[in-house]
Amino acid sequence: MTAFVLGNGISRESVDLNKLKKHGKVYGCNAIYRTFTPDVLVSTDQPISTKIQQSGYSQNHRLYTRRPFPNLGAEIVPKPYFGYSSGPIAVAIAATVDNHSEIYLVGFDLGPTTDGKFNNVYAGTEFYKQIGAVPTYTGNWVKQLSRIISDCPRQIFIRVAGPTTSDQPVLNSFVNYKTMSLQEFLIQINTTKEH
Repeated sequence: MTAFVLGNGISRESVDLNKLKKHGKVYGCNAIYRTFTPDVLVSTDQPISTKIQQSGYSQNHRLYTRRPFPNLGAEIVPKPYFGYSSGPIAVAIAATVDNHSEIYLVGFDLGPTTDGKFNNVYAGTEFYKQIGAVPTYTGNWVKQLSRIISDCPRQIFIRVAGPTTSDQPVLNSFVNYKTMSLQEFLIQINTTKEH
C-alpha cells in the first residue's frame, strides 16, 4: 500500500496532485485544502485549523488537528506525535494509523529556496510568511521525521528531491529511508499502472 505525503515546499509544484490519487492515498497539510482535497489533511496551527473546521471541510473529509471543535468532524492527532508539526504528523498517520508500507514524502524540502528565502508554495497568503521572508527553521521537522522513521522500521520512506530540497544526512542514516530524484518520481507516476 502506497501513500504520498505532501509537504508545502516548492519542489512539489511540478507534481500533478490529482495523478497521485490514482496510485495511492494522499496526505496533505494546512492550506492545501484550498485547491486540492487530500485523503487526509493535517493542520496543527490554531488559526488555520480553526478556519478549516469552521468552513465545514472536516464534516466531509478526514482532518487531524490538536484541538478539534466538538461536532465539526475533526479527529485528534495521535498521542505519540501530538506535539509534532503538521508535515511529520501526516507522515506518522500514514505509517502508524493507516499502515502504509511505502510512503513518499513530496515537497518536504526542509530548507530555504535556492536564494535562501522562505520555501513554501503558500508564501504571501493568509496564515503564511511573505514571499522573500527569512526561511523557517527546519531542524525540528528533521528530528520529528527521524523519530517516525525510527519508530516504523517495517515501512519504507522515500523522499522526493527536487532543486530546492536540502540534503539531510541524519535521515540518510536510516536503512528504511531513501531519496528519489523529482525527475525519476515524475516518470514513475506517469508510467506506472494505476492501482
